[in-house]
Amino acid sequence: MYRRIKRPPIGRQAGSLSERETFTSMLIIGGLFFIFGFVTWVNSILIPYFKIACELSNFQSYLVAFAFYISYFIMSVPSSYLLKSVGFKNGIMLGLWIMAVGAFIFIPAALTRTYEVFLLGLFTIGSGLAVLQSAANPYITILGAKEKAAQRISMMGICNKGAGIIAPLLFASVVLKVTDSELFKQLPLMDAGQKNAALNELIGRVILPYTFIGLVLLGLGAFIRFSPLPEIDTEQESPEIASANAAKKNIFHFPHLVLGALAIFLHVGTQVIAIDTIIGYANSMHIPLMEAKVFPSYTLFATIAGYLLGIVGIPKYIKQVNAFRICTFLGIVLTLLIIFAHGRVDLLGHVTDISIWFVVLLGLANSLGWAGIWPLALDDLGRFTKLGASIMIMGLCGSAILPLIYGHYADAWDVRRAYWVLFPCYLYLAFYAVYGHKMRSWQPKKFICQKLHRRSLKLGK
Repeated sequence: MYRRIKRPPIGRQAGSLSERETFTSMLIIGGLFFIFGFVTWVNSILIPYFKIACELSNFQSYLVAFAFYISYFIMSVPSSYLLKSVGFKNGIMLGLWIMAVGAFIFIPAALTRTYEVFLLGLFTIGSGLAVLQSAANPYITILGAKEKAAQRISMMGICNKGAGIIAPLLFASVVLKVTDSELFKQLPLMDAGQKNAALNELIGRVILPYTFIGLVLLGLGAFIRFSPLPEIDTEQESPEIASANAAKKNIFHFPHLVLGALAIFLHVGTQVIAIDTIIGYANSMHIPLMEAKVFPSYTLFATIAGYLLGIVGIPKYIKQVNAFRICTFLGIVLTLLIIFAHGRVDLLGHVTDISIWFVVLLGLANSLGWAGIWPLALDDLGRFTKLGASIMIMGLCGSAILPLIYGHYADAWDVRRAYWVLFPCYLYLAFYAVYGHKMRSWQPKKFICQKLHRRSLKLGK
């Protein structure tokens, strides 16, 4: 018999949780971030894999990222209302089950070798992730001291990117064979019947791994339902925040949030471009897929290195906002090096143009972007926190749109010059890190007066 999901119990303030409850919550949320990373970063191998198996152009192959991430834009606001209705815990459970449905859709897609059905499966997985992200990111942001939010998010990032390192390599080991390099060379020489049979066999290899992923996601949803994860109240506001937000009727009265959502849009887009395009860029240097498959992992290793620096250094040695600023300026420099630097190097057993290693280092530049933006954008939202988080999650559709723009210019120009797409993105992120996150009014004069007033109050003390 169908059982309706009960309304959530009255949540508790994050500060009222015991040390053990906080630690347990971080472990559970860390596990969720591992799941995010596994199903997200496997796209870096799916893109070139589908390009071969479904005979796609660069632009068509990047519809993998588009179908996956556009779901964040469509589902993020509904996710906020779902979380308000059923709470963080039940929302996480439902998100995992929606992802399981998406994984199972890969079975009929593979049996028919229909790219559009694969895209539907990816959209469904992304929809479940939109619910999970809308719950997990604000949860970990408010789970402890504000000035240590970037440190906590960096820990979650290690879980996310650690899974990202494993996912493409594990997926490649399951669906790719040593003999596939020769197969890919022979495909253009085959007649229609032979080619169709070879591609059907190739695409059919995704059935087993995605069936397993679907079953695991179903089990994890059941685990979350009965886990000790506490509900956290985001509706009650402190007197100071309540007073400041008294005249604010909707989410667009918070410029730092809206600008932060745009920052997330651009940040995740740059991150996905750095990871999901690097195999194609390696292929342009005549590096075969079986060798190029490791490059996304190098980029993710660089990201993890940045997370570790953040965990050690924030806030003891550097403020989280300053770490964010350094990363944005590093992104600007690396983008220019990718485009203009030339020279053959032999590194880690790969003979490549040096520019590909600057793509790898974008992982370092992107590492503290997410951790820097979230606490700045959610600052002082009070009762608007859940809806504000959903607006931020909408920004994840940047992962859908920017790779398509890159793919368009990769076809129109070449895969190297297409990295110009990154340059304006990092310029805006630098603006947000230096100035945009401080804005509390859309009117510059009013904003400046508010800053001067707050400064005078501090001097008065």
